[in-house]
Amino acid sequence: MKPYRPAFALKNFPSLAPSTPPISVQNVETFMDARSIKTGFDPNTCRSNFMVENLLRKGNLSKARQVFDQMPNRNTVSTNMMISGYVKSGDLLKARHMFDTMLDRTAVTWTIIIGGYMQKSQFHEAFKLFAEMRRHDTQPDPVTFATLLSGCNGAEADNELVQVHGLVLKLGYHSSIIICNSLVGSYCKTDHLDFASRVFEDMPERDSVSFNALINGFAKDGLTEDAITIFLQMQKLGFKPSDFTFAGVLSAAIRLNDLAFGQQIHGFLVKTGFVGNVFVGNALLDFYSKYDCLVEAGKLFDEMPDLDGISYNVIITCYAWSGQHEEAISLFRELQFTGFNRRQFPFATMLSIAANVLDLRMGQQIHSLAIVTTADSELVVGNSLVDMYAKCGRFEEAEKIFRSLAKRSTVPWTAIISGYVQRGFHEEGLNLFNEMHKASVRADQATFASILKASANLASLSLGKQIHSFVIRSGYMSNVFSGSALLDMYAKCGSIEDSIQLFQYMSERNIVSWNALISAHAQNGDAKATLDSFEKMVQSGFQPDSVSFLSVLSACSHCGLVQEGLRYFRTMTRIHNLVPKKEHYASMVDMLCRSGRFNEAEKLMDEMPFDPDEIMWSSVLNSCRIHKNQELARKAADQLFSMEVLRDAAAYVSMSNIYAAAGQWDNVGKVKKAMRERGIRKVPAYSWVEIRHKLHVFSANDMLHPQMEEIRKKIEMLSKQMEKEGYKPDTSCALHDVDENIKIESLKYHSERLAIAFALISTPKGSPILVIKNLRACTDCHAAIKVISKIIRREITVRDSSRFHHFKDGICSCGDYCSVLMVIDMVSFQKPEVERQPVRCALALASRDFESVHERGNRM
Repeated sequence: MKPYRPAFALKNFPSLAPSTPPISVQNVETFMDARSIKTGFDPNTCRSNFMVENLLRKGNLSKARQVFDQMPNRNTVSTNMMISGYVKSGDLLKARHMFDTMLDRTAVTWTIIIGGYMQKSQFHEAFKLFAEMRRHDTQPDPVTFATLLSGCNGAEADNELVQVHGLVLKLGYHSSIIICNSLVGSYCKTDHLDFASRVFEDMPERDSVSFNALINGFAKDGLTEDAITIFLQMQKLGFKPSDFTFAGVLSAAIRLNDLAFGQQIHGFLVKTGFVGNVFVGNALLDFYSKYDCLVEAGKLFDEMPDLDGISYNVIITCYAWSGQHEEAISLFRELQFTGFNRRQFPFATMLSIAANVLDLRMGQQIHSLAIVTTADSELVVGNSLVDMYAKCGRFEEAEKIFRSLAKRSTVPWTAIISGYVQRGFHEEGLNLFNEMHKASVRADQATFASILKASANLASLSLGKQIHSFVIRSGYMSNVFSGSALLDMYAKCGSIEDSIQLFQYMSERNIVSWNALISAHAQNGDAKATLDSFEKMVQSGFQPDSVSFLSVLSACSHCGLVQEGLRYFRTMTRIHNLVPKKEHYASMVDMLCRSGRFNEAEKLMDEMPFDPDEIMWSSVLNSCRIHKNQELARKAADQLFSMEVLRDAAAYVSMSNIYAAAGQWDNVGKVKKAMRERGIRKVPAYSWVEIRHKLHVFSANDMLHPQMEEIRKKIEMLSKQMEKEGYKPDTSCALHDVDENIKIESLKYHSERLAIAFALISTPKGSPILVIKNLRACTDCHAAIKVISKIIRREITVRDSSRFHHFKDGICSCGDYCSVLMVIDMVSFQKPEVERQPVRCALALASRDFESVHERGNRM
């Protein structure tokens, strides 16, 4: 730490600073002779030492070594200077070799070599040298102790720190201000603030460095009020603050969550003239960035008289965190034309921008620059590269970098797991989590959030429960984000009761947990509970965000609550000052079209601030099929067919189904031909059910399951019972130009009915059944499952691509509103085994590994 120096401001103004004329060539000899006479040294040795010192000061180490080797008579000063030169250049090997060959070593010699090892963070070797110094009966001086203590930065140095403190007291150095300051600093760095405070209080004399050490120690440990109290005490006693003082106080102000206090410190900095100091300016810049004060941070950055690489790093990160990516990218380009150390560029921040906007090209450019500057070898940059490539779907590159990392901590594991899960590769994410667990790497709340999302999307309740036990044993159950992820998992696995119970038991709630509850009710088709939860959240003092409203609008859309949906859409802007996003408009278009209000939907699409996308036109097209609006359907289809990229073949399938329902088979053929020419395939429909920790996947008219004969027998038996209950097949759902009997037969073997039949023959009577389907169920299956739930007297839950349907005693939770709005399932497609098997095997493997861990936890 540097003490306060009043002449600091003069350094920036050469005309005001005291002049120190350089030593001329004529004066060198006189100066050396005077020093040699005064010290009694040999004149030739003294002259050579002066030359060596001068060359080392200029950074010419090799020339200095030549002069040193040519000296006829060297002394300890000569060798000390050369050892110091090697230490400063980072060549510890040569420094140590020269040290080992010395016969006459002083305290200065030992201090220099100890300092070299401390600079390299080799504090164990430094302490060995100190012990050897004591064995050679060389008395350490205050500088030796200060140097030795400078390396005590972590818990691994606790024992050595206490031993050094004891030796300081034994040798009577407890009054030395330089040693006491070092002790205070070391105790703060090793998180022993009680010892640091005791040393500080016992100091017979203090200076600004003493206060700075304690202020920064308290600030680092989160004891913000203590740090500020020491700062005020420092001011009261008349000690001059330094740049380190203000850095510590501003760090404390960030944790204090008091913007006004930080602004007062800013005013004090202006008054004392420290605002022009780049170190202080960077701390102030960091303070404003942490409070998301972009305007203040940008203004400060523009007004700073001196900038360095840290200044750019802070402001670029500030813009990146606030989502202002263009500003961050512009400043990064500007940074590249400065002379600052390119290795310290904010590569991790820039890679996070590329990851968030899924800009692979930008990420690759940043990667190339990191390679050129060798910054790619730094752990934080390597972690960011894994995250960027994983989020951009380039898993081969992500895995290659991940496997090459020198240290694979929780961060890169979580990055690659979440990348797979976000891209829909849930099984791969779970397999990596198994590997992470076997590697004894501790998962954090972000890891659990990702794997809980994977189990939720696979609708594996047993797997989710096992992960729940992991969360409990890992100590993250009280974490609000882990709790919210668990709530979402139970909701998506159809266990809404567990979701509600989790929410009620949460010790802390935030907007994320409330949104999870609102979304859970919306997904399960309970509009009343959705709206009630939303209102309770507002009454609890939480400001709803765009996610909250999206769940509310979705619930209104699925339950036909058009007026309520319109009212909540208006309150977004009028009451809560939120700007509706494209997703909100898409939900409104879907809601209006479902209720047949096409004119209002078209008007909304014309007035919204962006062009309708594939989702919106698909909503229009699907609703046109239900309401038999062929004219608007053609318009919607034309818009969809003209798009360069389509997510899937849904638009072609819907238009084909519209023509098929109208008996226009020629047009059906034309649509299918256009679909083939474009190379678009229909997403195959399949359903799965989990039985004894294993997924069983079925496609329509499936014949591949080993128990298919028993399944078909069960379906035939159910069909006879359903007929007695008055069920009549809706052959309009079988959109093929075939005989009526063939249509009826094909409807019986839709994927969800096969899954239900298998669950019936594989589970105890009365137990609930959960079936997941990747597309929406057809209207005939919806009607059939209602009847089946009545016959078997079991609750059947079907989660399709849109929502949950809870069937019980012949009634569905959707109130049959959704049954008339479902996309028709295509029954002629046979899903090949090669596509099905990985899903089944991966989850089975994951479940076995989780089960073994779960059992071990129970035994413990």
